[in-house]
Amino acid sequence: MQRSFAAPRHQSIISPVIEAVEHGWYTLNRLLVMVKGLLFDFGGTLDGPTHWLDRFLAQYRAAGIEIERAELDPAFDHGTKTGYSATKIVSRFRLMELVRFLVGHQMEFLRARGPERIRTMIENAGGPGRHRIVEKVTSSFVTETKAGMAESRRALDGLGNKFAMGVVSNFYGNLETILEDGGIRKYFSAIADSSRVKIFKPEPGIYQAALKSLRLPPAEVAMIGDSLGKDCKPAHQLGMRTVWYQPHPNGIADSEGIADFTITSLEGLNRIVW
Repeated sequence: MQRSFAAPRHQSIISPVIEAVEHGWYTLNRLLVMVKGLLFDFGGTLDGPTHWLDRFLAQYRAAGIEIERAELDPAFDHGTKTGYSATKIVSRFRLMELVRFLVGHQMEFLRARGPERIRTMIENAGGPGRHRIVEKVTSSFVTETKAGMAESRRALDGLGNKFAMGVVSNFYGNLETILEDGGIRKYFSAIADSSRVKIFKPEPGIYQAALKSLRLPPAEVAMIGDSLGKDCKPAHQLGMRTVWYQPHPNGIADSEGIADFTITSLEGLNRIVW
């Protein structure tokens, strides 16, 4: 069972205790402790309401590459893993350089191992044509990312004087730089970048590193993210409150009762009664 942002899940002090006994996972301590800190996912949360794979898909199509999500997925995964394995280089990149690096590796994967029609299309484009595609996809993606972070600033402005805040993300060692590029670094006192912490979500250690930087116990912190499995579940298991960011409801149900709240925009955080 989960709550919407409009109202807390429990309406009295009696019903929470009963439910805690019945279900075993919702303790009285969590119900009574005040939330003092917020942890955010980055990709698909702070930088806009869409997963990076879907955003890249839209940009490739806008650049004239007719490709399906399932066809792009392996190339997206290849670019991501290549970035993780090259953090000594990538960790110095700003946003434009990072995205260009990822798109370049996606394109090379598609050119070598993509579906035949995609391989043919990319090969026929020639060197200059491939370069134009990479630059178009990169530029559009960066513009969209910066716009997403600018939109997030509106919500963060209203939260910054109420909560200590941090970011927990599977990233490339340059998350702090990317947050600076988007003008939102100033809001966060804790940044847990997986390539720097050397722990990736959903492992609990990356959340524990962020909690340590916030100097708050799990019961006083809420995790906000678009993934039930990678954001909400591990945070829930550590004893944090959980907020599922679902800007595009797709019928997926929180069958395990992991999310304490569900929001469709980050502005919804300002309306939660913790």
